[in-house]
Amino acid sequence: MPSRPVHVLELRSVRGTGGGPEKTILLSAAMADRERVQVTVCYLRDQRDGVFRIDERAAALGGVDYLEVRERHSFDPHVWSRLRGLIAERHIDIVHAHDYKTDLLALLLSRATGVKALATVHGWTGHSRRERLLYYPADKRVLARLGRLIAVSSDIKRELIAHGADRSKITTILNAIDHHQYTRDPNRVAAARAAIGLAPEHFAIGAVGRLEPQKRFDLLMEAFAVLQRNHNSQLRLVIAGDGSLRTSLENLRIALGLRDRVILTGHVDDVQGLHHAFDLFVQSSDYEGTPNAVLEAMAMETPIVATEAGGTAELVHDGEHGRIIPIGSIDHLVDAIEAALFDPVTTRWMADRARRRVELELSFASRVRRVESIYLDMVRPEASLETAYA
Repeated sequence: MPSRPVHVLELRSVRGTGGGPEKTILLSAAMADRERVQVTVCYLRDQRDGVFRIDERAAALGGVDYLEVRERHSFDPHVWSRLRGLIAERHIDIVHAHDYKTDLLALLLSRATGVKALATVHGWTGHSRRERLLYYPADKRVLARLGRLIAVSSDIKRELIAHGADRSKITTILNAIDHHQYTRDPNRVAAARAAIGLAPEHFAIGAVGRLEPQKRFDLLMEAFAVLQRNHNSQLRLVIAGDGSLRTSLENLRIALGLRDRVILTGHVDDVQGLHHAFDLFVQSSDYEGTPNAVLEAMAMETPIVATEAGGTAELVHDGEHGRIIPIGSIDHLVDAIEAALFDPVTTRWMADRARRRVELELSFASRVRRVESIYLDMVRPEASLETAYA
């Protein structure tokens, strides 16, 4: 073992409440084996961001060495000097980046200070023209120059290789979940449903995610409108999350005549509690990395219908843990939801299998140990327990 733990600076830039990567970053730091790895989580926080809440999430976990570098704007030169100071002060060995901005910073810091650079590639889910045409192509070139990469799905690994990354430097590690934290309690169901206005007779179809184009909540609403016409008024659709499409989705709900049938909850901190209100979870996305929302549904034993986007089909094997459907099809969404409604025995069997899978194969503790072995391998290869994974 090294004479001291490997010192890692987890570096991330995000606005608002963040998304799935925040769950991975913060929980990994909280569960770190401090005899092997000392983790400092550092977020670049735009001082103009009035809804930033990552600091609250870190504090709620407890035991996370968390700090922020405040920036006046996206290209604040103060960030560079502050990060270089942190690397010196904390004797950082590895800068672990998580987005296109910090990927570039990790590469530059590695060249300037000699620290090792690693990135976890969560995917390229932004929808703005600038992201698609400028930032993401540049990010893929930067990532090809980093020493090590973690891809959260096989699709992402293939994309990295296609843009010049060395296959031997990429490890695919699917996202995972703390199944001890995410457990279903039948005693919570009635209160969870009442809290969002569901009656006992309602069948609740739930969805969770940022209200952004790639999640295709518009498609889900249109599929739900078909189900309403085909069946009865006891179906309800619950969409939890916030984002740039909030107003347009509210307008679509009215246009489809679903004002009283579709519930838009806004951002929800207690996703575990929310799942107690769901009879079925649906992911309608066009693009995903490895979706934490699907992992949460698996752990919470909520039956699943999901598109094959990103690493979803690597988490949920079709017909075994849930129903996986093609991307972008209202008809497939309707058919899969109807199958869940009309074959409850098979639906429940798959939900039970999904819970078993997260317990045995997708536990967060196992993921943390694999990432820690990569840290050790980067700094002291002879001390690493890392093995080769496809």
